[in-house]
Amino acid sequence: MLTLTTEEIDLITSKLLKGMVCFYQLDKKKIFYMPDDEDYFDYDLTPEEETLLDNVEESPENYAEFTKLEPSQELQMMQDFVDRFVNERTLAEDLVDALAKPKANTAFKFVIDESKYKKDWSDFRLSRYKDWVLELVDSFNYAE
Repeated sequence: MLTLTTEEIDLITSKLLKGMVCFYQLDKKKIFYMPDDEDYFDYDLTPEEETLLDNVEESPENYAEFTKLEPSQELQMMQDFVDRFVNERTLAEDLVDALAKPKANTAFKFVIDESKYKKDWSDFRLSRYKDWVLELVDSFNYAE
């Protein structure tokens, strides 16, 4: 059964928010992380990263994988933030408009970073990602 300390949850969460994918090696209780190849198409793996992926492929039961939220989940999280916290109608409309754009994350970030809600958004997103890590732990334990 996989259990993580608060520090491990915080580390995995921070790496996911930075666009990394994380692997938790169960037998050694060690966290590995590397850039998510979906975000870095032309990224060349280091020899250590290649070895890690080989090890994960050889014994997947010994590794729990942590990935970022899916794009639809990210959009829902942004919409939830607007619905719950943004009281100014004009700003809320600007944020909802940003979510309808092709690069919604970038557009949303551009608008929110220029508002008084920047810190609230950062805290909300961090909290949601911690919840996501805990959901992944639960799903890993359920699959065992």
